[in-house]
Amino acid sequence: MPELPDVETYLKALRARVLGERLERVRLASPFLLRTADPPLSAAFGRRVESVSRLGKRIVFLLDGDLYLVVHLMIAGRLHWKEAGAKLPGKVGLAALDFPLGTLTLTEAGTKRRAALHLFAGRDGLESLDRGGIEPLEAGAEAFREALARESHTLKRALTDPRIFAGIGNAYSDEILHRARLSPVQLTSRTTPDEAERLRQATRAVLAEWTERLEREAGGDFPEGVTAFREGMAVHGRYRKPCPDCGATVQRIAHADNETDYCPRCQTGGRILSDRSLARLLKDDWPRTVDEMEALEARRSRRG
Repeated sequence: MPELPDVETYLKALRARVLGERLERVRLASPFLLRTADPPLSAAFGRRVESVSRLGKRIVFLLDGDLYLVVHLMIAGRLHWKEAGAKLPGKVGLAALDFPLGTLTLTEAGTKRRAALHLFAGRDGLESLDRGGIEPLEAGAEAFREALARESHTLKRALTDPRIFAGIGNAYSDEILHRARLSPVQLTSRTTPDEAERLRQATRAVLAEWTERLEREAGGDFPEGVTAFREGMAVHGRYRKPCPDCGATVQRIAHADNETDYCPRCQTGGRILSDRSLARLLKDDWPRTVDEMEALEARRSRRG
């Protein structure tokens, strides 16, 4: 799912292309994409784009006449900038927003259609989409600590809960926790003020650094290849690869469609966190610490 750094990179590219331009029309390939009926989508046609902003992970186009066109990419949605009037790609194309200078297309990989488009008249409708999470790059120490302590969750869940923090998802939460040297399963209720501040500083640093990096990589081009797995990440997507800081093998916890990647030496004091699928496979050989894991891997290597 595109997260705060990815969405901010989209915003910068969009502002350079559509601010002050008229949205000539919106072409829908899937009627299920549009989640609102009043006002009709045709009400946005011919309206000038006054601003492009972010609401959590959503992209918001403010059109003249106080209309808000909101795009939520969900997990597999992506944006592309094409020549004016470009055709939508067959299976993955969901919508095309036509502007005088080009066409913004929305695609979604896979068979599940989760991406969404909303059109609201007035800010009240827009605010109905606000999950209430604070902006992590703007939060001071007290606001961050209060948000973190609002409910008892694991740190991983708290970071990815849009009711607590806006714009953070699976990928960057892994990177933030690694930078902060905190376990993903540590409870917020057991997090000290010093740890909370360390987490806040790591959050700001990781999100700011990756936003700057993605914008630099895009240059003046429209960002393509938006992905949750990027070269240069410390732990996310690096299961069984060495931690860049200590060399220990990166571990993971798999749950449903998500996984949490972490370094046991940097984040959990050498402890291997329980992963049901791996524990079932290894049974009595399930290692409890990174030292046991490395010894097990060494024995297997000798046998092989």
